[in-house]
Amino acid sequence: MHAESTNHVHPIIRATNLLQEFSVPLIAGVVLGLLAANTNPHLYETCKHAAVLGHELTLHFIINGMFMCLFFGVATKEITQSTLPGGVLNPLRRAINPIVGTFGGVLGPAALYLALTWVFYGGTENFGAVANGWAIPTATDIALAWLAARLIFGASHPAVNFLLLLAVGDDAIGLGIIAIFYPDPNHPVQPIWLLLVVGGMASAYIIRRFRIRWWPVYILVGGTLSWVGLAKAGVEPALALVPIVPFLPHSGHAQGLFEEEVFGLSVLDQFEHQLKLFVDVGLFFFAFANAGVAFSSVGLVTMMVLVSLIVGKAIGVTLFSWAASLVGFPLPDGMGVRHLLVAGIIAGLGLTVALFVAAKAFPDGSPFQDPGKMGAVLSIASALVAFIIGWALKVRGRTSATETAGEIGETDRQSTAADG
Repeated sequence: MHAESTNHVHPIIRATNLLQEFSVPLIAGVVLGLLAANTNPHLYETCKHAAVLGHELTLHFIINGMFMCLFFGVATKEITQSTLPGGVLNPLRRAINPIVGTFGGVLGPAALYLALTWVFYGGTENFGAVANGWAIPTATDIALAWLAARLIFGASHPAVNFLLLLAVGDDAIGLGIIAIFYPDPNHPVQPIWLLLVVGGMASAYIIRRFRIRWWPVYILVGGTLSWVGLAKAGVEPALALVPIVPFLPHSGHAQGLFEEEVFGLSVLDQFEHQLKLFVDVGLFFFAFANAGVAFSSVGLVTMMVLVSLIVGKAIGVTLFSWAASLVGFPLPDGMGVRHLLVAGIIAGLGLTVALFVAAKAFPDGSPFQDPGKMGAVLSIASALVAFIIGWALKVRGRTSATETAGEIGETDRQSTAADG
């Protein structure tokens, strides 16, 4: 019955799913944003900062301060689901090596960026301003990294799930970095307002205790309190749903990120399924509003961000995960150092979150904002670098969805032996 229903999927639905799977709206937004900013920059800036209701409520604020709540909410759903039984973070021992690699994927690019800042800007008046962008290359775009991994390794290769776990952990750390290190520069931090965030969490808990299975109630009540609390506290309000989403009732087990799921299994699943199309399409507008930078802005900071993303991620992930394997936390069966290196390079795809961090690290008017954003945009090149190196190292697995578990295990053992 399942196969028959799959064959009768409406062509429009099939096309929509394909566009979502390959992140076409996001990529299209990047391309059109770059095109607009380089052909008619005045019109582009006018559209981006057009006031909707009053002076402060601009399209740019609606996208970055409000719509991105849903984006980070869906990201939090993926993190929450990954900790459930059957998820990539459960049980903990299974996740130790990629988690260690995640820290390498954050510390490596941050350290390289700061080192390059010291080399090129040390002793200058711009050192502090440029150094504030250290968090830009720590980001990984989950959807694009997952897509690139499937294309480079093969859909069933263990490196795909390894990289997915790495990206989820990276996003979790990234959310903390944004909240702690990049408060609103126009409003001093006022921690007392964070009590509203606690109130939002408490309301979500109470709603859950009443067994309400309609996710908008959790978002409208708990999410609104959290958003106001963060905004008043001077913390990035786009993170408002991060403390709320984990309270949404779930089925008690992970369905598998990016896999086909049965609609309505839990409130947590419904939250993602009913918002996923809206968020994916909305990323077009996010990319258009944030990736539109002039090619003439390419400069030293651009190259620092790009090199830190590609090289820093690769070195950090590889060294940390390799070290973890030496002390008793092995890589997944079928992964060796060569797979680890390529996975680290793919993790350099920072696009979405890197663009968001760049806008926070370098406020409007900073001469380094556009170069930093361009570095985030050009990080798409890490997929090409990973493809070339992956081809040279022959990392594409011979496993497939049709092979038996025994055949997959044998292939993985051979791959591990070859790396040894």
